[in-house]
Amino acid sequence: MAENQAKPAAAATTSVQPKKSSNAISWIAPILCIIAGYCIWRYGMGNPAGFDSPDAAGGFWPHHLGPKDAFHRIYEGGIIVPLLVGMLLMVIVFAIERFLTISRALGKGNISNFIRKVQYHLANKNVDAAIAECDKQKGSVGNVMKAGLRRYKEMITEPGLETEQKVAAIQKEVEEATALELPMLQKNLVFISTIVSCGTLIALLGTVMGMIRSFAALGESGGGGDSSALAVGISEALYNTALGIGTSALALIIYNMLTTRIDSITYGIDESGFTLTQSFASLYK
Repeated sequence: MAENQAKPAAAATTSVQPKKSSNAISWIAPILCIIAGYCIWRYGMGNPAGFDSPDAAGGFWPHHLGPKDAFHRIYEGGIIVPLLVGMLLMVIVFAIERFLTISRALGKGNISNFIRKVQYHLANKNVDAAIAECDKQKGSVGNVMKAGLRRYKEMITEPGLETEQKVAAIQKEVEEATALELPMLQKNLVFISTIVSCGTLIALLGTVMGMIRSFAALGESGGGGDSSALAVGISEALYNTALGIGTSALALIIYNMLTTRIDSITYGIDESGFTLTQSFASLYK
């Protein structure tokens, strides 16, 4: 009897294998986005043709004067601007990557309809048809349900075990399959959530640096400088704040959209586990 009780634990290896996927985007994308942000700032916003008095020497940070329009005026926000542009590009890149991944995880068709079909087949004791529905669904809920159904099918013919033990074995299989699916859905969300928190702070740093430069220039002139020049300097510094707030707002919207879609998958997985255990407990007492 003791050997029979130990059997579920020994056979509790999940049928869902870890997905092999490269996470190179996690460290390549931020670097490329920062480089792209600098190029946009240096060669786009800092294009000499957009200034009345361009810095002919050029270099890493040319000191152009007299921007001709608002786009080139952002250049004078300083070296924080390329970092903010890079963060904006990161939000876009990781949003596209996560939307594609989560769309695949959602699978085909409506999750609620899929679970109802599985419930129908289980009520008719047709486990193979329920597994076939999982193959059609091709999403995370289908993968977890399929793993549970395979153990479900094994437990139907498993001798010497109580119903509670069989239900526990099915539940454990579902939990192990879930533990393999969820990390794939949540990967790289940390970048978007970090930008939500840090985007505005980094923008504020750029604004403060710009205002320090403006007031320092005013102090060097003995306080007799042109007040309009001071106003222009402050407005240029505030471009950092505008860019940072816009980036953080976009990141927050995208983060909430992604987590909402992940929650729908999580609820489907929870419902699938409940469906399997309740079905087995009621049909195979």
